[in-house]
Amino acid sequence: MSKFSLVECVYRCMSNGNWWTFWNLQQVIKHKTSVLYGEPSISAAIRELRKEPHRVKYNLPMLGEVVEKRRMFNRKGYEYKLIGVSKNER
Repeated sequence: MSKFSLVECVYRCMSNGNWWTFWNLQQVIKHKTSVLYGEPSISAAIRELRKEPHRVKYNLPMLGEVVEKRRMFNRKGYEYKLIGVSKNER
C-alpha cells in the first residue's frame, strides 16, 4: 500500500464492508505503509470518498450516502462502513 494516497489506503481497507474506527484504519495503514496518519487526516480521507471524483474512481454510487456512521456501543467515538461497493470490487 505504500505507493498509494491516504484516500486509496482508506478505500482499500474499507472496501471489505466491515465497520472501521479511525484507530483501526490508522493501525492497518501504519502497518502496511510505515506512515502514521493522524485521526483528522483519516477523517478527511473518509469525507473525500463521498465526493464525486472518488465515487467515479472507485465505482461507488453517484447518489446517496456511501459511508455509513454509527456510534460505538458503550464507548466514545464512531465506526464507519463503506456501502455500495460491489463484491467484484472487494
